[in-house]
Amino acid sequence: MAFENPTREQIKEILSNSDVVAVVGLSDNPERVSYMVSEAMQAKGYTIIPVNPNADTILGQKSYATLADIPVPVDIVNVFRRSEHTPPIAEEAVAIGAKTLWLQLGVLNEEAGKIAQDGSLNVIMDRCIKVEDSILLPGGKGKR
Repeated sequence: MAFENPTREQIKEILSNSDVVAVVGLSDNPERVSYMVSEAMQAKGYTIIPVNPNADTILGQKSYATLADIPVPVDIVNVFRRSEHTPPIAEEAVAIGAKTLWLQLGVLNEEAGKIAQDGSLNVIMDRCIKVEDSILLPGGKGKR
């Protein structure tokens, strides 16, 4: 059976109930899409945690080498890596108890999706988190 993303209403609920977004593959280059998307999400009130072993800080936040190194609970693992690199990331997301694995636009991997779903995570693939957030929560998520 082919993978299907959650409904728009479910995605809205996921975003509304998420605060901490770990971004795997977040570049420290402001010209890169991962940086622009994460900067916009940070401006909307999300806590962005960079996961990039080659940077110390990105967007004013300490960068971590792996998901396992992050010292706080993570709601969404947002992935800016090529599709073939996502299964181990899905395994890490399950291991840290994240709630959602989100593969960015153009990133799709059935194996990673299955790993995450088997670990009770929500799975969203081939969608841009910034676009979905802008459409579904146009006024911002607000502070709870």
